Amino acid sequence: MLQGRRYAGEVTYLRENSYPGERLGMPEVGSGSIARPGRRIAALFIDYIAATLIATAFLGYDQFALPAQAGLTMFAPMTVFAVLNVLFLPTIGGTPGHRVMGLRIQLVQGGWVGLWRPIIRTLLLIVVIPAVVWDADQRGLHDKAAGTVLVRA
Repeated sequence: MLQGRRYAGEVTYLRENSYPGERLGMPEVGSGSIARPGRRIAALFIDYIAATLIATAFLGYDQFALPAQAGLTMFAPMTVFAVLNVLFLPTIGGTPGHRVMGLRIQLVQGGWVGLWRPIIRTLLLIVVIPAVVWDADQRGLHDKAAGTVLVRA
């Protein structure tokens, strides 16, 4: 469907996306295309399981402890998850889960994400809500705020 917009007396027509990432100049399929939800969720699952295993092995996290007994260790998996994201996004272009699932993170225009963008992205990812609110290009609010996009490697 075409949408008309009027700018200074002229009308331009914008076509809606026929696939996620078209507006951003990304290919429809293959390398460089927008990561689909299945791969994203699988990568998130892999990363959180790894964070839980690390927290259990090294930080005394007990997943079966009651909240009153666990104390601050109940935040250990999320803390490890955040550290993994902040360390691996700028260094290897994605978390271990992203890399296993064949994904990488980049700026919308392409290129290295830098050092501060992974911090912003991770803080918003931990809040959860920005990660589950997507636009037409299947980018969560955490990616939009950081200016990043998760693509197939």
